[in-house]
Amino acid sequence: MQNFDVEIELEPGKYERKSVPEGTTFAALAKECQGNYADAIILAMADGNLRELNQKVKSPCKISFLTITSKDGKRTYRRSVTLLMQKAIENLWHGDIRVRVFYRLGQAYYCELEGCETTQERIDEIRAEMKRLVGCDIPIEKRSVNSTEAEAQFLERGMKDKARLLHYRRSSWVNIYEIDGMEDYFYGYMAPSTGMLGVFELELYDEGFVLCFPHHDGNKVEPFETSSKLHRTLRESRSWSQMLGVGTVGALNDAISAGRGEEIILLQEALIEERIGTLAAQIKEREDVKFVMIAGPSSSGKTTFANRLSIQLLAKGLTPHLISLDNYYRDREFCPRDENGELDFECLEALDVELYNKDMLTLLNGGQINLPTFNFKTGKREYHDHYFSLGEGDILVIEGIHGLNDKLSHSLPKESKFKVYISALTQLNIDEHNPLSTTDCRLLRRIIRDARTRGTTAQETIAMWDSVRRGEEKNIFPFQESADVIFNSAMLYEIAVLKVYTEPLLFQIPRDCPEHLEAKRLLKFLDYFLPLAADGIQQTSLMREFIGGSCFNV
Repeated sequence: MQNFDVEIELEPGKYERKSVPEGTTFAALAKECQGNYADAIILAMADGNLRELNQKVKSPCKISFLTITSKDGKRTYRRSVTLLMQKAIENLWHGDIRVRVFYRLGQAYYCELEGCETTQERIDEIRAEMKRLVGCDIPIEKRSVNSTEAEAQFLERGMKDKARLLHYRRSSWVNIYEIDGMEDYFYGYMAPSTGMLGVFELELYDEGFVLCFPHHDGNKVEPFETSSKLHRTLRESRSWSQMLGVGTVGALNDAISAGRGEEIILLQEALIEERIGTLAAQIKEREDVKFVMIAGPSSSGKTTFANRLSIQLLAKGLTPHLISLDNYYRDREFCPRDENGELDFECLEALDVELYNKDMLTLLNGGQINLPTFNFKTGKREYHDHYFSLGEGDILVIEGIHGLNDKLSHSLPKESKFKVYISALTQLNIDEHNPLSTTDCRLLRRIIRDARTRGTTAQETIAMWDSVRRGEEKNIFPFQESADVIFNSAMLYEIAVLKVYTEPLLFQIPRDCPEHLEAKRLLKFLDYFLPLAADGIQQTSLMREFIGGSCFNV
């Protein structure tokens, strides 16, 4: 039997060389090292490539491990627990009751049972059966199946969305995962067995329930917290996409292949325009509102949205004025620094909050201000005699990441503010059991926009994305429930369009850099979509902020 020399990570950041026999699994090596990790190991990394733990070491390599609290570990754990839930439901009701996973809410998936009413009793039964399966430590096995065979198999089992998805797969083979005879297709890696999936919770929520996962601590599920407004927005978007018959990736591909792509674009744009018009009418009805505060995570389309909302407000008889909170940055020498000593431009303290409040109060009381401009090249705030006052029909449309935080506008009367939270909350699902990540959609948008407007490579954008996400979790997401309105800027058709622009940028990322792994994952994700030309997208579209061709200064 052949032996392989490997460099194995005994504990985070500490490696040791050793010889392992041919046929050794990554799981066996992970078991040796598990005591040095705070959370359960769920994946291995061999020479920069992710490996499932039940795979075997086939050549000399450098091996490290990922736990269930790492980025890829979380994805793997969620997929695996979802499969566990499906198996429990099949064991209990033998196909008479099925489950559908719709979207992510915080650290949970929102799900609904099909074929029955969701009750506490049923939730308790599912939880108990899942726990039993965890105790049995059943292997999660993978096998490669011909794509055509898999499509026919899922169609026969009534899983039409999954069959429709596989119909457009270019690869001749797909990986099917199995727990004790129950099979399904999942987008991505899986855990080796049910025994490591014991940390989860089920809670009744709205018409269905949430399947909750661990987050920072892999040994417990934190209390379920979400925005009810966010959930309602996602439900409304889901209903609209279902009405169009385009609720999944496979259905979108059907529409594109049938020549309905431009129709989908026109319908989506019409809906967006209608919703912005309705929002403008809501703002006009509140006569005391003088400040429309717009905030949202990166690549939500805030700038285009602010411009389009301003046009609708103008059509309603108001006189809107666009202002960016960036103008109120402190001079760079006074900007706070983060825990790594880097300038922290995303914290509230990076803004001159007192000057902002002083200026806005002056305007509200009928006075005049000299509106500042921040010079990003010099890192200083400047004044160019831009004097401004608010007339009777004037209204400020203010865009910036802290717009929903009352600490920013602490001196302004509540009735003078109308808060809008905007995010790209995609309403598409990959299939019945695989929700599509809204974060991935925003990352694709940003990769394209940064390459076009800043000359930033996809590698650089991916490298900074985790930092961007941490800033959003700290400065934006906690305030979304305080918004008067949550606006969904996601487009049903967008990933099919973004695919055309993103793929060449992702293929430029070298194989030997850390960002290649994420690029590889995104390319696999994009492979599910048929491409769609952007020709039919109007100049005012939110999409133009990212792909170019906008009539606004974005």
